Amino acid sequence: MMTDKELDERVNRAVDNFMQGYGCCQSVVAAFADLYGLDDTLAKKIAAGFGGGVGRMRMMCGAVSGIVMLVGLDCGQTEGGDREGKSACYKVVQDLLAKSKEENGSIICAEILGIKGYEKAHSNYVASERTAEYYKTRPCAAKVENAARIFAEYLKAKG
Repeated sequence: MMTDKELDERVNRAVDNFMQGYGCCQSVVAAFADLYGLDDTLAKKIAAGFGGGVGRMRMMCGAVSGIVMLVGLDCGQTEGGDREGKSACYKVVQDLLAKSKEENGSIICAEILGIKGYEKAHSNYVASERTAEYYKTRPCAAKVENAARIFAEYLKAKG
């Protein structure tokens, strides 16, 4: 079991990842991946396509997608016919995403960013340049921190 300090360090690592230019999902997943035998590079590669609300389509928030990926690593079933295992994993995902929605108002990237209409966001696949202005106008670092904290609290509650 990790201490509060160790969990806080992982939350901070997630935010640091984001501030270094990694996507929301990459930032969250990479902060915890080593707990599941996944190295930093592979974690960032697996999570890379989930940024910008999945491929910058502004669908499910990348930070929230990171929670889903980490739950899979933590308690995902590995036997195809294991309905009980699947159901247990789905319950954890739903519980943590409900917490995220409650705390952030939505789990949808476009809604979190206040973008009206998915088509406009969907048609542009070019990643935003990470400038001081970008960080000032986007709530993403706070959403990464929130997602990492939700997962850290889940780990702590598990014991």
